[in-house]
Amino acid sequence: MSANEKKIGDMGEGAVCDYIKKMGFVILERNFRIRGGEVDIIAKDGDTLVFIEVKTRKNSKYAPSEAVDLKKQRFIIKTAEAYLYTKDLYEVDVRFDVAEVIYGTKCGIHYMENAFWRD
Repeated sequence: MSANEKKIGDMGEGAVCDYIKKMGFVILERNFRIRGGEVDIIAKDGDTLVFIEVKTRKNSKYAPSEAVDLKKQRFIIKTAEAYLYTKDLYEVDVRFDVAEVIYGTKCGIHYMENAFWRD
């Protein structure tokens, strides 16, 4: 990942943090990493623990969320399960959301709740 791509990604994550705070979410962690995975944002929406994947693009002709394929979903779920284990959270409602951020001629955030589920 180039420095410019990292900068754009960080800007997108910051924009999503501002967006979800306005929706009443409480941000618990950003960029939670384990070997083989990362979750961009972990937040609480009421009693639900939400794992949020942020995809940011400049002038994309394809939806950024298309990059959250089945393989990426599995990595996010594995990372979320590690987070739950390390925090001793076993009886908690969990949700996986995806946020698309597009910068350029069309700027904006498209937020998708329950974008995918774990088995």
